[in-house]
Amino acid sequence: MNNSIQKIGVIGLGAMGMGIAQSLIREGIPTYGFDIDAKACEQLKQMGAIDVADSAVQWGKELDVILLVVVNSAQIEHILFGGENPLVKQLKAGTAIVLHSTISSEQAQSFANRLYKYNIKMLDAPISGGALKAMQGQLTIMASGPSELFERLIPIFEVIAERLYYIGNEIGQGSIVKMIHQLLAGVHIAVAAESMALAAKAGIPLDLMYDIVTHAAGNSWMFENRVPHILAGDYTPKSSVDIFVKDLGIVLEAGREMRFPLPMAATAHQMFLTASNEGLGQWDDSAVIKTYKGITLPKEKS
Repeated sequence: MNNSIQKIGVIGLGAMGMGIAQSLIREGIPTYGFDIDAKACEQLKQMGAIDVADSAVQWGKELDVILLVVVNSAQIEHILFGGENPLVKQLKAGTAIVLHSTISSEQAQSFANRLYKYNIKMLDAPISGGALKAMQGQLTIMASGPSELFERLIPIFEVIAERLYYIGNEIGQGSIVKMIHQLLAGVHIAVAAESMALAAKAGIPLDLMYDIVTHAAGNSWMFENRVPHILAGDYTPKSSVDIFVKDLGIVLEAGREMRFPLPMAATAHQMFLTASNEGLGQWDDSAVIKTYKGITLPKEKS
């Protein structure tokens, strides 16, 4: 693929952003990386990034496409519009902004409207798949926004994703789809934790329980992916508890706006809130199992 005319900036070099940037570099696309974590920047530089920095401001006029892979809307706000020298004022007209973060539909629409005043177009394009699929260029993208911009960016998306969905031309539709997906993901993690906590209480060996479930009808992708963290006693965050405090909070706020009941999401949200309140907010989301008392869980092997 020849995308040499398009210079891509990836803002946010966490697990997902790093994988996206690596996929672009592997394909020979001129890629710039930006993060406040100097180690992440240096890692990407060693992998072949054109340049890295803690801010994209100095490279604003060079970049054709900017992919934002940050945690929340507050970070997007700060990156695009914050400070005395906001990035948005450094970008050339026609620059494409792609929001890969999980935010509300209303937030996505607000960002698009504000960027439009600077003649900058935006796609609302949440992602799913986890760090491994990001590194392999096998994410799922749920995009919404101007169809001509989507068509322009398809070659980029095909490098970082194995499944690409165009939801529609209305900004925010992609975020709604991702929100519904996160409802499922959060509930699946919470119920995986509950089931394994019950097994621990009943004295069933957890590795045996895991093997049975993953070969039976009760399995889910989240059960299969997250329970090994519990079995290893390793809660190094791939996706943190606080991510689901945020994401399920977005789900519940949408439910309130629509006057639509979401009892399962509400229960899962309370479980993640409990875990966060107990100091586990930055632990892996599977650490929600630690909110169950009176059980013995595997400890990390030294």
